[in-house]
Amino acid sequence: MRILVIEDDEKIAAFISRGLKENGYSVKIATDGLMGQSLAEIENYDAIVVDVMLPGKDGLEIIKDLRKNKISTPAIFLSAKSSVDDRIAGLQAGGDDYLGKPFAISELTARIQALIRRSSAQVSSEQTMILQVADLTLNLLTREVYREGKKIELQAREFSLLEYLMKNAGRCVTKTLILEHVWDYNFDPQTNVVDVLVCRLRNKIDKNFKVPLIHTLRGMGYVLKED
Repeated sequence: MRILVIEDDEKIAAFISRGLKENGYSVKIATDGLMGQSLAEIENYDAIVVDVMLPGKDGLEIIKDLRKNKISTPAIFLSAKSSVDDRIAGLQAGGDDYLGKPFAISELTARIQALIRRSSAQVSSEQTMILQVADLTLNLLTREVYREGKKIELQAREFSLLEYLMKNAGRCVTKTLILEHVWDYNFDPQTNVVDVLVCRLRNKIDKNFKVPLIHTLRGMGYVLKED
C-alpha cells in the first residue's frame, strides 16, 4: 500500500518514512504543501499523512482542495496543536483523523490501517481487499497470506513484493519497477537485491507446492501467473 507523507521537517519525515516502510508500506515524501497537493492529485495513494503547518500551502487547505476536486483519499493530520478546536478544524477541512505531536509510530500505523479499513468498507465490501491468483490469497487489511489454505509468514518487504506482483498478475514487471515500488528509492538497476528478495519469496510461496507461480522472464523481469 502506498502512503503520501507531506511533512517539511526532515527528521520527522524520515522517522515516519522509516516506521511505515518497516511495516510494509511504500512511502512518498513531499516537503512542502504545493508539492504534496500536486502528488496527491496526479498519483494514487491509499492514505495521506499531512502536517498542518507547511510552507507553500498549509495542510488544511490541501485537504479542502482535494475534497473539492473529488479526491477522497483518507487523510490524517499531524500537528503540535491538539486542542479540541484544532481537531474540529481538521475534520471540517475534510480530514479523517488528527494526531498530535509527538506521537508513536505504532499509533500512526494503527490509525492509518483503521482509515484504510473504513475507506475500503465505504467503497465496497472487504472482499475487494483480498488479492487472489490460483490458490494463493493475500489480504491487504489483515496482511495475511495463504496458499492451499496454509498460512505463509512473510517479512514486510516480501509482503510488499508479493502485493505488487499480485496486483500485476499476468504482466511482466521489471527489476526497476520493483525497486521503485518496493524500496521507493533508486538503486543501481544492476544490483541483485531484487533477485535475492524474489528468491526468498519463491522459497515461501512456491518451494513446497506443485505449481510454481513466480516466473523469471530472462532479460525482462518477473511475472506471477498460474502457468
